[in-house]
Amino acid sequence: MKIKNILIIFAMSVIGLTSCNSDSCNENPFFSDYGTYLEAPAFDKIKNEHYKPAIIEGMKQQKAEIEAICNNAETPNFNNTIWAFDKSGKLLNKVSGVFFNMMECMSDDEMLAIAEEVMPMITAHSDDIAMNPVLFEKIKYVYDHRTEMGLDDQQNRVVEKYYKDFIRSGAGLNTDDQAKLREINEKLSILSLQFGNNLLKENSNFKLVIDNEADLAGLPQSSIDAAAEQAKKDGMEGKWAFTLSKPSLIPFLTYSDNSILREKIYNAYYNRCDNNNEYDNKAIIKEMLALRLQKAQLFGFDNYANYVLDNNMAKNAATVDKFLDDIFYSANELAKKERHEMQCLYSNNGNAEPIEITRSDWWYFAEKLRKAKYDFDENQIRPYLSLDNVRDGMFMAANKLYGVTFEQRNDIPVYFEGVETYEVKDFDGSILGLLYLDFYPRESKSSGAWCTGFREGGYDIDGVWHPALIQLVMNFTPASGDTPALLNWDETETMWHEFGHSLHAFFSKGKYSRTCGSVPHDYVELPSQIMENWAAEPEVIRMYAKHYQTGEVMPDSLIEKIENSALFNQGFNTTELIAASILDMRYHELTDIDEINNLDVDEFEAQQMRAIGLIHEIQPRYRSTNFSHVFSGGYSAGYYAYTWAEVLDKDAFNYFKESGDLFNPDLAKSFRINCLQECGNDEGMVQYKKFRGQEPSIEPYLEARGLK
Repeated sequence: MKIKNILIIFAMSVIGLTSCNSDSCNENPFFSDYGTYLEAPAFDKIKNEHYKPAIIEGMKQQKAEIEAICNNAETPNFNNTIWAFDKSGKLLNKVSGVFFNMMECMSDDEMLAIAEEVMPMITAHSDDIAMNPVLFEKIKYVYDHRTEMGLDDQQNRVVEKYYKDFIRSGAGLNTDDQAKLREINEKLSILSLQFGNNLLKENSNFKLVIDNEADLAGLPQSSIDAAAEQAKKDGMEGKWAFTLSKPSLIPFLTYSDNSILREKIYNAYYNRCDNNNEYDNKAIIKEMLALRLQKAQLFGFDNYANYVLDNNMAKNAATVDKFLDDIFYSANELAKKERHEMQCLYSNNGNAEPIEITRSDWWYFAEKLRKAKYDFDENQIRPYLSLDNVRDGMFMAANKLYGVTFEQRNDIPVYFEGVETYEVKDFDGSILGLLYLDFYPRESKSSGAWCTGFREGGYDIDGVWHPALIQLVMNFTPASGDTPALLNWDETETMWHEFGHSLHAFFSKGKYSRTCGSVPHDYVELPSQIMENWAAEPEVIRMYAKHYQTGEVMPDSLIEKIENSALFNQGFNTTELIAASILDMRYHELTDIDEINNLDVDEFEAQQMRAIGLIHEIQPRYRSTNFSHVFSGGYSAGYYAYTWAEVLDKDAFNYFKESGDLFNPDLAKSFRINCLQECGNDEGMVQYKKFRGQEPSIEPYLEARGLK
């Protein structure tokens, strides 16, 4: 689960830009108002051929805006420099907000080719602005004289943020180092794109095809039906095709009685882009690590992790390492106990010796153990968790917390049939924006789940507010026959998680683009993860968990089983997550270019996992070659952020529970204002303490993870 932000802070020109001619301007929907409700993207008119001309024209227009700032003969001040820069790049943001999101969920070879062509342009564009000496001198002048200009607190913060942005983007480097940085940034942008493209190809290239019905033993009917639909779609009617998408993969690993096939699909998933073929990512990883280290060293940092973390709440790698190490030891010990329980269960079932649990076995035997300990089979709850019910439940919870409403619209253009759109209104009836929901997997879509925006809410140069256009993308098993899409518990939490990101986007309010909704990377998962807590509360479950056939509310006996099993398998879940976070840090704590150049990626990964004592039966949640968060998703030296933010979200939710009212209106109002609406007004911990009245306690997190 990840949040993606495609808005470009910096952008600039490339050599040879030309104006669009009048005919192409008239034909390209990006060059005029869409004419849709709230100026939602006109997906019924947008074609692949429109992206590149619009991106080029957007860069050209922003270049002119930057030149106007630089050529202004007046003494630099907030309005003629900072405000003008903050609102520059309107067209570029408009087209980027569509193109890069479509790259993730509607990709094809033509779009990939466009991306490969425009990414170096945009990177150069960004660098030209960041290293524009005249622009930087004007920003520096405002920064140096900010205390004399009568600025308010938010204006001061915007000035300080932009000044630091420019420093971190190379404005203070000498000419030679700036040239090196430009080259590094261009190469990194291309490599990141290649990494993601390779992973997309590997995801779509594998299918486990079954033609013997006996090999389906143990699988729930919903998985069998979905596999039959997939096979039919692939021209193999009468067979069953399982893919590497989570809705297909996880049920197979959890329920299939065929250990050989479980191992086959497990290895295909975890070995993605590590098969020494055209989609192999090992060389890309090495090159990216070397370039990132070179970049960090240009700014005086000993490693890339410290360069990244200097901008986060954690501030440095040592803090993150201690944070992760403290949690990992307890989680790994708990995982060992879980392994022992599974082995004992098998031996008690008439086997003379405890079974050896392999990596591909864990899900299967964990589910057997859960059923034995709690008399709980997750398939018991699926009929109560239809996608529509879960969606409506999160809408109801948001309404009870914040008074917001969601009304489905059928007159908004969408990019794929079945994408749902909702008009979002605040408690006073004012419009917050549109919410797009894209639920199901397809070959053109990346795996996982995320929240992003076609347009972030904000003010334009004329002071006019434009509501947010937010997109939630998931990969759930679709409906089959007369059975609607039914979710498991993890998918339910995933939907509420991404929905939390959207609330952050809808509620963020601020005059300046640089700070409106802007939070450190290790804060950004707080608004999302806190919503998972409400999803799991019995009071809330009763609001939305209703049988898709009878309408019966989930019985208390099942809700109790969900509660009782909440800590089940947390050793595994926490260990694989923290292991991946540690792997991310170890890569980005490397300090020697020669060591990186000589790196054996697979051996390095194995060595780091041995060093921390990760038990053999568990791998990090993502192997290096398919760790898209880190190598193509903006979470480099930042995957720890999910856990860092979980400490915050568990502490915050505990505050609600201690109040005796899960929907405490005073706390909801305070959380909305301080942690969502005005979250960019000050540093992350400052804003959190405005809500909480103190720094977060780690105790609620440890209790929720079963680590104490």
